[in-house]
Amino acid sequence: MQNQTVSILGCGWLGLPLAKALVKEGFIVKGSTTAEEHVEKLRSERIEPYLITLMPELEGEDAADFLQSDTLIINFPPERRADIAEYHIQQFSSLIDALQLSPVRTVLMVSSTSVYPMLNREVTEDDTDSGSAGSAAGEALLLVEEMLMQERSFQTTVVRFCGLVGYDRSPANYLGRMVEIAEPAQPMNLIHRDDCIKIISEIIRLGQWGEVFNACSPSHPFRIDYYSKAAEAAGIELPPVSEGEEPSPFKIISSSKLVGALNYQFLHPDPLTSLS
Repeated sequence: MQNQTVSILGCGWLGLPLAKALVKEGFIVKGSTTAEEHVEKLRSERIEPYLITLMPELEGEDAADFLQSDTLIINFPPERRADIAEYHIQQFSSLIDALQLSPVRTVLMVSSTSVYPMLNREVTEDDTDSGSAGSAAGEALLLVEEMLMQERSFQTTVVRFCGLVGYDRSPANYLGRMVEIAEPAQPMNLIHRDDCIKIISEIIRLGQWGEVFNACSPSHPFRIDYYSKAAEAAGIELPPVSEGEEPSPFKIISSSKLVGALNYQFLHPDPLTSLS
């Protein structure tokens, strides 16, 4: 780890605290932002700041220097647009071209469990099929995951996080905007930001490259239980509950592979407990 350099492409809600955690662990950390006003914030946290964009070409005066690292963490979601798959492929094609000219040998891609359709059962890393992802964004992610995994100039590990919660991402923030609690009996797939950061750190520490991992808390509360507990904790009224008669489609994300490979113990295994 001594003098090992990690570049994080996307220092937002997850990327910035991740960068700060890696700095504390002794890494040299380079962080990218698309906003000039965030540069000084990164620098104040001992993160080397870079202004980098992918629109869809990789642009930035110091983009080549940003990629002078041992490991690249890719942490930006597909944009919301009609041509989402095509555009995301163009972004990653440009990024891969630059990576091929860099010393980066290991890449960690932050992906999403939106790659899985609602199969009404537990799903594992093998339950993906091109054309049947859970959303257009999920389909775009599947395509670029494959692009990275097929590249031979570096090794890639993909981490598919489920719904990100913690800190300012509290369900209480959404309750006031809800007309009703839809699909109350649907199990939820959630993971706390603290666990996201620890999981990424452990993958790097253990050298778990060339893998695809799901990352989701092992407890899957029903929507009604989760939002009822959130409303109680926040002291606000719970919206009406939908009376739909049809069973809700669902998926339960399994993190068994990750737990086994990393010998991982979740910091926040139960989303309900985190609401207290």
